[in-house]
Amino acid sequence: MSGVAPHRVHGMGTALEAPTWPAITAAEAEAILALFPDAGRLLGLRWHSPRPFSAATLVQTDTGEFFLKRHHHRLRTPAALAQEHAFMEHLLAAGLPVPEILKARDGTGTITQGAWTYEVHRKGTGIDLYRERQSWTPFLTPAHAFEAGVALARLHRAAQGFNAPPRGPHPLVASFTILPAHDPLASAAHYIAARPALAAFLKDKPWRQELARLFASLGQGLSQRLQDQPPLWTHNDWHPSNLLWSSDGAVATVFDFGLAARSCALHDLATAIERTAIPWLQREDEPADAQAAAALVSGYRTLIPLDATDVETLVHLLPLVHIEFALSEVHYFAGVLADPAQATLAWQDYLIDHADWFLTPPGREFLERFEREVRN
Repeated sequence: MSGVAPHRVHGMGTALEAPTWPAITAAEAEAILALFPDAGRLLGLRWHSPRPFSAATLVQTDTGEFFLKRHHHRLRTPAALAQEHAFMEHLLAAGLPVPEILKARDGTGTITQGAWTYEVHRKGTGIDLYRERQSWTPFLTPAHAFEAGVALARLHRAAQGFNAPPRGPHPLVASFTILPAHDPLASAAHYIAARPALAAFLKDKPWRQELARLFASLGQGLSQRLQDQPPLWTHNDWHPSNLLWSSDGAVATVFDFGLAARSCALHDLATAIERTAIPWLQREDEPADAQAAAALVSGYRTLIPLDATDVETLVHLLPLVHIEFALSEVHYFAGVLADPAQATLAWQDYLIDHADWFLTPPGREFLERFEREVRN
């Protein structure tokens, strides 16, 4: 028997689970790296990522360390990854520290082998302090929240001038079409109809009534507030485990642009707060942290000002900012994995219950405290 423990990944809760996508093997990595001229010869696999939606490993070669990532083609085609890579290359050219994307022998940033699409990034500089932590968990310190806010503002500055069109209806991609629409419910219906597996899953559920209730109770006036926001390509998955850190606590590298898409700056900032200040996985044990949310905004404001209207919009946006990605997650579980139990968890626990939390006393208190903190 081998003494090596089986690879486990983060699940929808706090427990580690068997991976949906098998870990990349040394033989597989060696064969793929040989197709990227600058990757060098494989010396070993240093670490397997616990992220659940793809397979990824940190590899050591005779030319350095690289991050090798494998996606199922139903999640990411070469064309879909090319959009992410173009955005990353724009940010890198603008001076933002993001990983370099290696080119394959054909000059593209991807390799296709059967059902799989591969990409290789040079390892970014910095310390991976949050490597083993669940993705949507809090910052370790308020100082990290502040520095993450500074880095997010830098990204938004660097993103200026990148005018690519919106991404297609791929699973597990953020988007920004429902909340700014004149009729958010009609826009949600269009979003769902464009994804047949999502539509089939929701067919027997009262999704129209549920979304209408959420829009009425939490979204009054929100679409008007968002319609005038300048469009901007954004990260859309801003949390501490997508950042590498310097020894003095600043952000050294930004990575994982899998959810990057055209939204707006306030949507990206609200997403960052929603994913780091509220302990969704342990809500009964840990209170939401309005001070951490305010620290993130304070860091952001060192580079990009936010006026009173921006603050009001941010507060109104927070309870619903997760809606489109939650639908995308339901699409992934229902369509790609054909797993109705996980799709139900994403629909009910993530989309509905997360929004409803903001109607509870703790949720309302969080919004009120956050607004007070950022207005001071």
